[in-house]
Amino acid sequence: MVRFIPGTHVVLFAALLSACGTAKGESSSKTEAPAALTVSVATAAEQPITRFLKVTGTLAAEEEAEVAAEIQGRVIATPVERGTRVAEGADLIRIAPAEAQAQAAEAEANAAQIEGRLGLEGGVEFNIDRVPEVANARATLTLAQSDFDRARMLYEKKLLSQAEFDQRSAQAEVARRQFDIARNTSLQQYQALLAARARVVLARKALADTVVRAPFAGVVGQRLVSVGDYVTRGTKVASVLRTSPLRVQLTVPEQFSAGVAVGRAVSFEVEASPGRTFTGQVRYVSPALQTDSRTLVVEAVVPNGDGTLKPGSFATASIEQASHQPGLLVPAAAVRTVAGTSRVYVVIGDHVEERIVTVGQQVGDGAEITSGLKAGEVVAASNVAQLADGARVVTKK
Repeated sequence: MVRFIPGTHVVLFAALLSACGTAKGESSSKTEAPAALTVSVATAAEQPITRFLKVTGTLAAEEEAEVAAEIQGRVIATPVERGTRVAEGADLIRIAPAEAQAQAAEAEANAAQIEGRLGLEGGVEFNIDRVPEVANARATLTLAQSDFDRARMLYEKKLLSQAEFDQRSAQAEVARRQFDIARNTSLQQYQALLAARARVVLARKALADTVVRAPFAGVVGQRLVSVGDYVTRGTKVASVLRTSPLRVQLTVPEQFSAGVAVGRAVSFEVEASPGRTFTGQVRYVSPALQTDSRTLVVEAVVPNGDGTLKPGSFATASIEQASHQPGLLVPAAAVRTVAGTSRVYVVIGDHVEERIVTVGQQVGDGAEITSGLKAGEVVAASNVAQLADGARVVTKK
């Protein structure tokens, strides 16, 4: 029979509790002191950086033309549709040419008739002395003047009567007047020829205008007439947009307007092409602010050779500013942003200290820190997602 010594079981229980406590303490100690995390580090440093202004805007066509008919007539062909890409001078619509062709033929015939009278066939330039009527009148005048000169010589020698001398004098005067009349008539005919040639130009233009052409290379925005429609002078038949290059119309807040200038680089994104950045250059800066919004209108030109960009798209843009003020930079990998709050971990000895920071703009692989960090402080640049305030670290180069 086993007998318990009084108080012995208490001592044994206390010994067991002590042993258990020691074991738990050792386990807790191991949990509270995890192994140090190896991180790479970087020093926050100030350096000049190119500043960019974030703005928004809208894409617009470089040019947009509402093309109208120049003559009246019936539409007989419409070789384009909405969205058709056209070259400069390409046919948009064609109008029945019969009437214009007849008018051109009539004008050319009238001009040719006057040219024949003036002896200008074969493209000869006008010379009044070569006009047949003038040449004949000149010959008649020369003959009459010669007869008069001989008659005067005979009259002075008393070998010719007064009546015959007067007759020869009258004949010479008549010939001179006929010569003047021939010259004046030829000059009037030449002026009529110039008018006839002008009518030929107008008639040929009217004939050419039976085909309405694209004023520049671009895309047809709308076709406004169909085959069979009757158009008059000024009737809009189609709209054409030049889509390469495009214009980006941006609005800049008043407080940033001084930093924008012609020639500055512009980069932007559109929702239709996520992840793709387009670039351009500022071409126009408005000389005055918009009074209703206190914003400055800025226009940039953007290449669009592949037609990816569409007029009317909303753009989020960055405009390069003139100033290159220094900024405090750290590697972008050193910044951890969760729920809109950014933080870095400053390495102090064998542990890190969490800092809430404000992030400026991205500069290549770096990020600008505008508050919460000082130049010269060392931050963790790797394994940042595994760090916490006070975590032990081992640094590596």
